[in-house]
Amino acid sequence: MSHQPVKFYQTGTFTVGNRLLAPEQRSVQASRERSNAINSGHRACQGCGEALGARYAVDAALRAAEGKLIAANATGCLEVFSTPYPETSWQLPWIHSLFGNTAAVATGIAAALKVKGRHDVRVLAQGGDGGTTDIGFGCLSGMFERNDDVLYVCYDNEAYMNTGVQRSSATPAMARTATTPAVGAAPGNVFGQGKNLPKIAMAHGIPYVATATVADLHDLEAKVERAMAMHGARYLHVLVPCPLGWGSASNDSVRLARLAQQSGLFPVFAAEQGEITAVAKIRKRVPVEEYLQPQKRFAHLFAPQRRDDVIARLQAQADRNIREYRLVDAMEVEA
Repeated sequence: MSHQPVKFYQTGTFTVGNRLLAPEQRSVQASRERSNAINSGHRACQGCGEALGARYAVDAALRAAEGKLIAANATGCLEVFSTPYPETSWQLPWIHSLFGNTAAVATGIAAALKVKGRHDVRVLAQGGDGGTTDIGFGCLSGMFERNDDVLYVCYDNEAYMNTGVQRSSATPAMARTATTPAVGAAPGNVFGQGKNLPKIAMAHGIPYVATATVADLHDLEAKVERAMAMHGARYLHVLVPCPLGWGSASNDSVRLARLAQQSGLFPVFAAEQGEITAVAKIRKRVPVEEYLQPQKRFAHLFAPQRRDDVIARLQAQADRNIREYRLVDAMEVEA
């Protein structure tokens, strides 16, 4: 009896199945030897982008460090859902810091390892956008300025999700939060506020700065591995959709992260010593409306009255990013 070999092909997507790749090209998550840095049993919401981002980033960092890694973690969603006392989901040495001093704690760990002569042990700091772009901004800038040997990963879900979905300086314009409600003549978060931390990190001239999303696992892992191959201050900013705060379906987290990149609202790039060295080109450009509509935090832009003027301003932001980072071919920009 003849047998037809099973073929694994994916059609209609831009993804490549791991079975079609050489072993050295496969993701860390595709390996049975992955470390499972954040193990099962944590209490993240269904579809939590931060849980995915942390799993991907820390597993990749552990592999790059050959298992010799210490993590400092800011107060926030990631800390709360992974370490409800007296339990923990972490499978590596892990230290909980205050909301705003993770970078300082990680710097202290790195300094202690240096004094002990343990150059083989690496240090990872991680926090959300609130603990990174707001409360921890001073400590993080100090870490950059001193060029401390720490990789800092910000998991950006664009608000203070753990404490009730309040606005942070990473909250996009027009988004509804508990402190920027969708009421009045100008509902949602106002235009012209907040800060672009990847650009600020680049301005410090540190060895490595990059952005990534949970929609591109290979890109995220490659950037972690590149950062771990360096010494000094390194910064990785990862977009991690939050179904609770964004008002999106739990099975849409990866899709929304992809749409954020494809629309141009979230540029994906890498920089070394303050200079951009690589950008992730947009392979299928989409209007910002396609990204906004699945999220209830932007529902007031479509009902009870459609706000084409505001949608146009958000589209203009995406278009500026596309031009600045050259995310599509010049002919397509002109079109």
